[in-house]
Amino acid sequence: MNTSDQNYENGASQLGNFLAGFLLGGLSGAATMLLLAPQSGKKTRANLQRKGIKVRNQMVKGVEDATAQVRIKARQITDNVQEHAEDLQQRGQDVIDEQRDHLSQSLKDLGEAVHT
Repeated sequence: MNTSDQNYENGASQLGNFLAGFLLGGLSGAATMLLLAPQSGKKTRANLQRKGIKVRNQMVKGVEDATAQVRIKARQITDNVQEHAEDLQQRGQDVIDEQRDHLSQSLKDLGEAVHT
C-alpha cells in the first residue's frame, strides 16, 4: 500500500471520527438541556427546534467541507496515478526503442558478417 492510499485512509478515518464525535456531542448536549431546562415545555420545544436546526446546519457544513476535502484528495490521487502511468509509459517506450536499435545493429552486424 502506498503513502497516498494510507493518507487517504487516515483522512477518511479522522473524518468519520470527527463526524461521530460531533453528532454524539450534539445529542448529549440536547439531552442535558432537556434535563436541566428551567422553562416551560413550549419554550423548551422551541429551543430544541432552534438548537436542532443549528446543529443540522453545522452538520451540513461539516459534511460539505469533508466532501470538498475528499474531492480534493481524490483529484490529487488521480493526478498522481496519471503522472506515474505516463512515466511508466515513457520508460516502456524508451526500452522498446533501445531494444529496436540494438536489434537493428545486430542485424546490420550479421549482414556484414555474411557478406564478408
